[in-house]
Amino acid sequence: MKPLRLALGSDHAGFLLKEKLSKYLQENGHKVMDFGCYSEERADYADFGHIVAHALEKDEADFGILLCGSGNGINMSANKHKGIRAALCWKKEIAELARQHNDANIITLPARFITEEEAVRCLDVFLNTPFEGGRHADRVAKIDCQ
Repeated sequence: MKPLRLALGSDHAGFLLKEKLSKYLQENGHKVMDFGCYSEERADYADFGHIVAHALEKDEADFGILLCGSGNGINMSANKHKGIRAALCWKKEIAELARQHNDANIITLPARFITEEEAVRCLDVFLNTPFEGGRHADRVAKIDCQ
């Protein structure tokens, strides 16, 4: 697999897991752009969801990775952006289907409800699974509002 440009962001609840995943991704040859947060001090998930989504909109990153406590808030924030298909994943099978069927371009992980090992499995599957296209392409085309 070729090295990817990855935009990474989290709130305070996802900070520790984000740090571990960032190291793992860099050790595997990927370019990681860490958009924060940078500590466990309180931070608002929406701020980081928007920053990572903007990086994808501007073609600065191939994929985004977001984390917050439940994964929901930061996922909702990213999905407000046109062309962003953020998928909340907590097991590798969901991450695989998010790529295969939904052409997801951001994976969101629920930091308080997932182990580091399962997060790594989700990332590996997400980053290595191609979009199937075909009948799924028609469905994905209907996601963005006009």
